[in-house]
Amino acid sequence: QVQLVESGGGLVQPGGSLKLSCKASGFRLDDTAVAWFRRAPGKEREGVSCIMMNEAYTYYSDSAGGRFTISRDNYANTAYLQMHNMRPEDTGVYFCAAYPRPPESGYVCFDSIHGGASVYGMRYWGKGTPVTVSS
Repeated sequence: QVQLVESGGGLVQPGGSLKLSCKASGFRLDDTAVAWFRRAPGKEREGVSCIMMNEAYTYYSDSAGGRFTISRDNYANTAYLQMHNMRPEDTGVYFCAAYPRPPESGYVCFDSIHGGASVYGMRYWGKGTPVTVSS
């Protein structure tokens, strides 16, 4: 069964940290770009971060840059999102997605998390893990 499963969400205080995981099964992440998106309550989905194969390129939204770190472990078939200095506005459901065999330039990664049409190339999506930042 082809799927992505997110885990690691939960409740964290402002300024705290969480690490999300995105485990793939039924396919290999090796030749995919992997992205994280989130949907805050009452808002549209937004891109957070994206990583190309072999970590050649990583991209972040303006709100995530400097606080979040995306990584991947192809042997474990898993991608991660480490979040530090979290804010209440980081609250939402976090989804991971995979784009199979993207062009090597990294453009689809950048474009996907910045509202571009490349997001439609994200073939695989997880069901999300909820994150709440609150005191």
